[in-house]
Amino acid sequence: MLKQICKKWSLSLSIMLALLMTMVATPATAELPDILESGKIRIAVPENFPPFGSLGEEGEYVGYDVEVAQMIADDLGVELELVPVTSKQRIPFLETDRVDLVVSVMGANPERAKSIWFSSAYAPFYSGAFAKPDVELDSVKGFSGKKVGVTGGTLEDLAISADAPADAEIIRFGDNAATISAYVSGQTDVIVTGNMAALEISKNNPDFNLETKFIIANSPCYIGVKSGNLDLLQWVNVFILHKKLNGKLNELSLKWLEQPLPELPTL
Repeated sequence: MLKQICKKWSLSLSIMLALLMTMVATPATAELPDILESGKIRIAVPENFPPFGSLGEEGEYVGYDVEVAQMIADDLGVELELVPVTSKQRIPFLETDRVDLVVSVMGANPERAKSIWFSSAYAPFYSGAFAKPDVELDSVKGFSGKKVGVTGGTLEDLAISADAPADAEIIRFGDNAATISAYVSGQTDVIVTGNMAALEISKNNPDFNLETKFIIANSPCYIGVKSGNLDLLQWVNVFILHKKLNGKLNELSLKWLEQPLPELPTL
């Protein structure tokens, strides 16, 4: 009898320890009160997507999204920890609590909204197909027989993959820098990317005379919040509204995107 009781206690203790280890191993979701109490916020920004985010000449990350992230931390009164990410890392990093927010050129769509929440839009962005003047192209059907470079896993990738002709060679790269590099070096005939990336190519290669062949989607940028963090989402939306009204986002748009801040949608 005593042996059976000891076995039951041993089993119960093992279960309790296993549950405790699971709780310890799983990062806690950082909601707004937790961020304020910890005195730090972790924000994902683009690793290499100028002018939204990239490594500057002095070894620090700079860009539109980087400055938005800093404004968020300043308004919260907490320290900012920047977490540079690629396109594919944005949602997984948020879902696994490696970051508290994603401010990284992210568009909103129904598929992504199954996993995370989105704020109101904070920055303008559109994606399209860009090429030199001698490339005839006015729709996805025009990709026929051409090498088309795109960053894998992005909205642009999803948009063209569904309708691209069978003889189009869609070449997917790991990040935006690789996609741009491949186009500049002549590995692809067309680059499908955001208007800001195309602007960067034109600045560095004026002889390309890069043209917008057609617009794939008008996709403003939204801040990603982990699903369930309602208080943080509400605060971020108030933050965006405040920065629109006081002109701070317009200043950033003129500085980094070389255009006034257009009217942006709210959610």
